[in-house]
Amino acid sequence: MRRIVRAIAAAGLLVTSTFVATAGPAGADTTICEQYGSTTIQGRYVVQNNRWGTSAQQCINVTSTGFQITRQDGSSPTNGAPVSYPSAFLGCHYTNCSPGSTLPMQVSRIRSATSSINYRYAGGTYNASYDIWLDPTPKTNGVNQMEIMIWFHRQGSIQPIGSAVGTTNIGGRTWQVWRGSNGSNNVISYLAPSQITSWSFNVMDFINDVKNRGAITNSWYLTSIQAGFEPWNGGTGLAVNNFSASVSG
Repeated sequence: MRRIVRAIAAAGLLVTSTFVATAGPAGADTTICEQYGSTTIQGRYVVQNNRWGTSAQQCINVTSTGFQITRQDGSSPTNGAPVSYPSAFLGCHYTNCSPGSTLPMQVSRIRSATSSINYRYAGGTYNASYDIWLDPTPKTNGVNQMEIMIWFHRQGSIQPIGSAVGTTNIGGRTWQVWRGSNGSNNVISYLAPSQITSWSFNVMDFINDVKNRGAITNSWYLTSIQAGFEPWNGGTGLAVNNFSASVSG
């Protein structure tokens, strides 16, 4: 999920006892409570708090391989948007780019795009969502035009943006496909019928499916690959135990 108001982070509207400089490296476990605070892990990925949808407190503990939500005080109606998207990512998100990233990269140039994820679930209303962002231009700032969302798990009365348009088989798994728009970008979501805790997969399988639906072309750019959670309420204890991604051209 995107940030709605990027400027809030610079304005310093939230003062907490814990402050982590944006995109600073993480050594030992690092706590981030700043609204848009982030850090880097493994010299390769960015982990972000990204509490874009609420003024309530949220904190994450960043490890060498992922993160855990240690506090989440926000709450949002389940027929609306979630309160945040704490996540780990490869690529660029609102000018925050992971170290040494090859992204953005034109789809036609991508030879390989693979990823591996391991989630830990907890109480609350949320989805475990994996975002793949694409745009007609090599954009490193602002909202991209296409968001692919892979719902590894959902808990509570929430559903993807838009409406269900059928099912498909990707990576040996069956997915319910949803399609719509959130007003700022188009969204195609793949909803797992039952929870997936860990998976190593080919990111291009999803990109190619979206391309076959006429939503993008080979001239578009892959800008980022992200894995995290969208909580509507609760979520303390949710964790990305391990995240990795690699894109080569």
